[in-house]
Amino acid sequence: MDDHLGLVFVKETTLYNQIVLGSLLPDKLWTPLPHLVQGWLRTYVAATLLYFISGFLWCLYIYHIRRNVYLPKDAIPSNKAMYLQIYVAMKAMPWYCALPTISEYMVESGWTRCFSRISDIGWLSYTCYLILYLIFVEFGIYWMHRELHDIKPLYKYLHATHHIYNKQNTLSPFAGLAFHPLDGILQAVPHVIALFVVPTHFTTHIALLFLEAIWTANIHDCIHGKLWPVMGAGYHTIHHTTYRHNYGHYTVWMDWMFGTLRDPLEDQSKDI
Repeated sequence: MDDHLGLVFVKETTLYNQIVLGSLLPDKLWTPLPHLVQGWLRTYVAATLLYFISGFLWCLYIYHIRRNVYLPKDAIPSNKAMYLQIYVAMKAMPWYCALPTISEYMVESGWTRCFSRISDIGWLSYTCYLILYLIFVEFGIYWMHRELHDIKPLYKYLHATHHIYNKQNTLSPFAGLAFHPLDGILQAVPHVIALFVVPTHFTTHIALLFLEAIWTANIHDCIHGKLWPVMGAGYHTIHHTTYRHNYGHYTVWMDWMFGTLRDPLEDQSKDI
């Protein structure tokens, strides 16, 4: 990659810093900071706001506005459980934000296959590359998640922190980021590895990382969306109760391919 493209990425991340930090903080607090630190701070501020806003609005809707519509009363988590999830997530958040900060540095340094403008390659190529990126990430997260269960020390010291929430009345949208910091980073690593394998639109990569916060909130609300082949909360709730099924992230395809899929509708039919 030439130096000009590297400068384009730097200008792009500088713009994101100005939009997020410039809108929320006095300039004197963040402009003297090195560019790398500005990127981390911007990611931390944006991710924290997204976590609280999306989690609060979703909890307000399903637990209060639509109370007893989506979930029975005894399946609604206590405030204490949600506060604990928020505490675990916020303790890990500074570490989570290190990964996109590092990935931005690698992009700006020209070490990845990122491109800046969709017009550089055209919409058809962009769409094909995006599909390849999502397949790569889905495959990577599936196996990373599965190994966090299968390798006993990884489960005991990392992933078990997340699996203390193993019943409907302990799961909430706030559980979506309640991981041991290293666990959360490991499950996001496929997003970064993909940058070295698949030509990727940089802004799309950043957007998909932030989409993770919304997606993980959604799959921990215990409401089965019944939208095949999406790996929604109905599937993920089974994962939290059996520990051996539904490791996938966005879709059911990896679990179907590797024999770990368990369908919530089939479970319901057996209970009847």
